[in-house]
Amino acid sequence: MRLFVQIPCLNEEATLPLVLATIPREVEGIEEVEILVVDDGSTDRTLEVARNLGVRHFVRHTRNMGLARSFRDGVDDALAHGADIVVNTDGDNQYPQERIGDLVQPILRGEADMVVGDRQTATIAHFSPFKKAMQRVGSGVVNRAAGTRLPDAASGFRAYSRAALMRLNIVTKFSYCMETIIQAGNKRMRVASVAIVTNPKTRESRLFRNVWHHMIKSGQAIVRSYLMYKPHTVFATLGIVLGAVGAVPFARFLYYWSIGESGGHIQSLIFGAAFLVGALECLALLVIADLQRSNRALLEETLERIREIQYRDRASLGAAEAGPELDTMAGQLGVEGSLRASLSSTSQTP
Repeated sequence: MRLFVQIPCLNEEATLPLVLATIPREVEGIEEVEILVVDDGSTDRTLEVARNLGVRHFVRHTRNMGLARSFRDGVDDALAHGADIVVNTDGDNQYPQERIGDLVQPILRGEADMVVGDRQTATIAHFSPFKKAMQRVGSGVVNRAAGTRLPDAASGFRAYSRAALMRLNIVTKFSYCMETIIQAGNKRMRVASVAIVTNPKTRESRLFRNVWHHMIKSGQAIVRSYLMYKPHTVFATLGIVLGAVGAVPFARFLYYWSIGESGGHIQSLIFGAAFLVGALECLALLVIADLQRSNRALLEETLERIREIQYRDRASLGAAEAGPELDTMAGQLGVEGSLRASLSSTSQTP
């Protein structure tokens, strides 16, 4: 059993040594523990520090590509090197790396495909009351969309099984956190949670400018992911509401018509017709979304099979040809990249 601990970094030369020092090199049930640093366009000595501290696996972006792309490229490299479990932590030392052993245990016991570290946000001192409230609301929305019961859906301290990563597809450009939970829940994966206590804050977040920016971006990711898997709920509900509202003016017109006073109530027909047209448009969008969902399911199954072949072949050839240290540039194989682009296009709102 091979565990890869993945560390996305953007100018983390100061905190990376703290992260690396606390990653356990031996974990119960794991034969090998490897560390993978994803350098997302750092302009400081992050890579040099990692190499000096014995890190052998790297993914390097020549410019900043964002957290979602860093996660995706890191996972690709880890799976290519035979990872059975991938743990994601942060380069700012926010998470307690010494709890990695606890984080992977539900996967090793066969109880979960994905494990999320619960930061217990209500107890974090530097979180404002508003931010704590928004964390609860956001987690509740994600759980409703995914059918899960996670207390901290935004946590980036996570463990994934190899099988789970084969089935997950990241199409958002902001953050993978919400999207992977919604995908996992709707694909009937087992998602568990482990309570953790975060380390003291070392710097401000570089993922978003402020709380409102984070809320808007997270909201977009949630809506987009929700529409991928439950378009019926959105468009059917909206269509029923518009149809019901549109039926009221028609009923009003028919009432006056029945008593012989319909002459001055033509506006009711116009008003009702506008809402009924909206209801019909929702029905059309529902049909299109359903077709796209079917197409997406076929593309995901194809991509999963390609990954199985790709990673098996690369794992057997990579070590002998590339050496222990692989510096992977941003950019994927042509076939997989084309399928990812197709998945991204089918996930757009109709």
